[in-house]
Amino acid sequence: MSDTLDLTGKLLIAMPGMGDPRFAKALVFMCAHSDDGAMGLVINKPTGDIALDHLLDQLDIAMDQGVPNPPVYFGGPVETGRGFVLHGSDFTSALNTMQIEGGFGLTATMDVLEEMGRGMGPARALVALGYAGWGPGQLESELAENGWLTCDASAELVFDTPDDAKWEAALNSIGAGALTLSADAGRA
Repeated sequence: MSDTLDLTGKLLIAMPGMGDPRFAKALVFMCAHSDDGAMGLVINKPTGDIALDHLLDQLDIAMDQGVPNPPVYFGGPVETGRGFVLHGSDFTSALNTMQIEGGFGLTATMDVLEEMGRGMGPARALVALGYAGWGPGQLESELAENGWLTCDASAELVFDTPDDAKWEAALNSIGAGALTLSADAGRA
């Protein structure tokens, strides 16, 4: 991308007036953004009924005793049967990891799950099913219509902040608390 906006490695914060209920109070980590479109993962909406052990069991991957069993997240409405692991830059898959500026990596190959099952995967990771995708110009249009705010991503916000506090924490990081936002802004 030359003179256009590149939000790769940033966070999208859903505005209160977001029309799509799947993205209500969503915080989306942007994995890729170019003239060809954009791809991100919702990082604050655990599925509620699927944890890592369940996912690994479905994939016939062994999980060692004592290995952490984090929730699996709703990454977005596109390809919900496909898994993605957003993690710190401490892990690189032998098969394919996309390095993302800011100390993040994205791996969508089985080896990262196998390593996680052995307790040998990335120190910080978020497993998501599905992703959020935008065609060329679609995200820019949603931004122009005030559907999203953007902020910098930090490992602390992405991996360490409780899920139910991430959206508000992202807003606070840019000085825009939830109480100051209105879904009707600009409609006199």
